[in-house]
Amino acid sequence: MTEPSHAVFLSYASQDAEAARRIADTLRAAGIEVWFDQSELRGGDVWDQKIRHQIRECALFLPIISSHTQERTEGYFRLEWRLADQRTHLMGRTRPFIVPVCVDDTPETDADVPDAFSAVQWMRLHNGNARPAFVERVLRLLSPEAGEVRSPAAPAAPPTGAAPRLPAPSPAAPRPTQRVLMLIAAVSVIGFGYFAVDKLWLLKRSAPDTQTLSSTIPAGTRPQGAIPEKSVAVLPFIDMSEKKDQEYFSDGLSEELIDLLAQVQDLRVPARTSSFAFKGKADDVPSIAQKLRVAHVLEGSVRKAGNTLRVTVQLIRADNGYHLWSRTYDRDIKDI
Repeated sequence: MTEPSHAVFLSYASQDAEAARRIADTLRAAGIEVWFDQSELRGGDVWDQKIRHQIRECALFLPIISSHTQERTEGYFRLEWRLADQRTHLMGRTRPFIVPVCVDDTPETDADVPDAFSAVQWMRLHNGNARPAFVERVLRLLSPEAGEVRSPAAPAAPPTGAAPRLPAPSPAAPRPTQRVLMLIAAVSVIGFGYFAVDKLWLLKRSAPDTQTLSSTIPAGTRPQGAIPEKSVAVLPFIDMSEKKDQEYFSDGLSEELIDLLAQVQDLRVPARTSSFAFKGKADDVPSIAQKLRVAHVLEGSVRKAGNTLRVTVQLIRADNGYHLWSRTYDRDIKDI
């Protein structure tokens, strides 16, 4: 799979070539890739295919609007505009793509442009003289992070309703601290899943279930007292990565889950040393549950492939070995 393009496509009438060139030079000076046809030769199959491809692949489409485009009822730029307008029909409403730029005083109300151009805010750059605010806006639309890095004096505000971005870890921060933060993020998601199961499922289980579990344990080995229905053992997560280099993460994830679930009121959770005693052993779920005196077992695995981390979790009923709940979480390592 190819990386998504971050290029900006400039579309203009030939009479506005100088204004378009000024805009292109300003954006390139800010490190932005610009697709800008500087040739007056327009036409030909190869050129046409290239333009169509660039419009399909560009990140932003900047149509340059002026009195010249108003006067010209025909022109290749109008085909470019139509192609860009058609592409918006495949996008969600919140996806920024078209950024109209007017290089003179042409009013928006009676401009001869596609409807998609009138539905978004125009930028006015007289004669193509781009202001810093314009460059900042393009940077934000291309990449919010890029806009913040390039303009530290005026950081871009996050979009309305978007979750706030956490500050990047300090380069001097020790690696274990970063891993702990990763664990906390993953644990929060998985812990919420178990909490939902605990409320929606375990509370509905009846007393006979506990009696059934007790009856499955061989006579003579049955521990004294009933096994609490609201009880779960978190087993060490298995490192299934190809290089087997995620054991630290796997063990840390299991330990964090034990600590998190132990804070749930009335939920019985065996200690880490008890659960980790079964690490690497071939005991089945009923046997483990019997020894730890729990009604449920939570187990899972961690698999790393490239920059993707997959965490798989299963909540198992000990008396019958059936899954009550399972979930797989795929996360990018840099945004786990």
